[in-house]
Amino acid sequence: MSLPHRKHPARLPPLERHNRSIIVFLTVCTKDRRHLLANDHAHRALTSAWAEARDWWVGRYVILPDHLHLFCAPGAWPPPPLAGWVSYWKRLFARKSGLKAAWQQGFWDTQLRHHESYAAKWDYVKNNPLRHGLVAQAGDWPYAAELETLDWHD
Repeated sequence: MSLPHRKHPARLPPLERHNRSIIVFLTVCTKDRRHLLANDHAHRALTSAWAEARDWWVGRYVILPDHLHLFCAPGAWPPPPLAGWVSYWKRLFARKSGLKAAWQQGFWDTQLRHHESYAAKWDYVKNNPLRHGLVAQAGDWPYAAELETLDWHD
């Protein structure tokens, strides 16, 4: 018996587990994987949109030409739906950047389970520009930073 093929991940709400931190790893791609994001204008528009869309806090992020990775945590309790927040900042980005229809529909997310996975995921993500041949050293990539410190509490 084969399982049905799923084009998009199941959208499950964040799981609160006895006062442990909720940190979600999120990947969002541009429509048709167009190279729209790795520039100063898009970077400013994204960080401004994230600053306004406070239902979730953005921690560390890396913006690549055709997609971005970020870590986020709820800014309110109970956590608002992640899909609504992503849609909201995508609209803010479009308004601020002038780039209409920039985004692929949906996104990919996974809730981190323990603090080691946060550190390991960040080590992987921050090296993406190096793996893509965009810089000689990961630390040279100008479109990666941390907006909010997302503390992990086990």
